[in-house]
Amino acid sequence: SRTGIDIHPGARIGRNFFIDHGTGVVIGETCEIGDNVKIYQGVTLGALSFKKDERGRIVKGLKRHPTIENNVTLYAGSTILGGKTVIGEGATVGGNVWLTQSIPPGTVVQMEGQSLRYRNDPTRVESYVVDFQI
Repeated sequence: SRTGIDIHPGARIGRNFFIDHGTGVVIGETCEIGDNVKIYQGVTLGALSFKKDERGRIVKGLKRHPTIENNVTLYAGSTILGGKTVIGEGATVGGNVWLTQSIPPGTVVQMEGQSLRYRNDPTRVESYVVDFQI
């Protein structure tokens, strides 16, 4: 596509949905997105797997993609998978976070900080955390 955004036409999306720098955004068929949701580049709202019947055939019509409640922000590179996964109202998911389980309303999930190591002083190690304000 021209934008690099892939939104399945079956996805249900609420009012005031905002995508900033949309390249690489993927929103799956059974995804449900509430009102006032903001997402950034590289966000994936995808499936974990397809359920199969006793003959190994894919069972159609089941919810495979996450539910994103109202007033949620999903930062760049976050990946949220699974039909039972719910991101609670007002939650924030930080950059490059990978979720396969639900989080409660108002939760902030972010990657653990990186460590800075110095070539000229190998004993010096500092924790490096980027703190963002909501």
